[in-house]
Order: sequence, then C-alpha cells, then structure tokens
Amino acid sequence: MAEDQLGMEEEAEIIYIADDEGNEEEFEVIMKFEVDGSEAKYMMVAPVEPEDGETDVYAFRYEEEGEDIKLFVIQDDAEWDIVEETFNTFLAEDEEEAN
Repeated sequence: MAEDQLGMEEEAEIIYIADDEGNEEEFEVIMKFEVDGSEAKYMMVAPVEPEDGETDVYAFRYEEEGEDIKLFVIQDDAEWDIVEETFNTFLAEDEEEAN
C-alpha cells in the first residue's frame, strides 16, 4: 500500500494458459493464497485482453516445481466453495481498506 501512495506500482505477474486448441492466452495473476488448514495453493487470474469487454476471473489450484507452475482445475464443489468464500473475504477486506 505504501508503494502505491508513493506512485510506485507493483509489476503485474503474467502467466500463459493454453486453451482447448493449444493457443496460449495471457492472464494476469490477481492474487495467490492458501486456505487455512490446507497445504493447497490457489491463484485467481484474469485475461489480459478480455474478448467481450468484461473481465472474467478464473480460479485454479496450483503447484510450483522450480520455475514452473502446474495449474489444476477446481472440480470439487466443496473445494470451490472454500476458494470462493476466501476470495470474497479478501475482496471485502480490500474494499474496507480503500474506504
């Protein structure tokens, strides 16, 4: 926050994710977090160039292997509920700090 106040912006982390046809698309990492009581790591990403003008946010579980990151689609409803609740909590805290 102090860096923002000084006019310094943090450089966005960009990752590339292949679509169903193998074309790589550019995504900005919005946030990374871990859920309490779990060793799983999650990241929220958004397309750098959204197709329809709306910014969709996607969530993945991820593992780091050296410089590489492996992404896993969240398919379990209970896991998705935990990730969504955690993300919404972070958003609410961020809004409170902004006010």
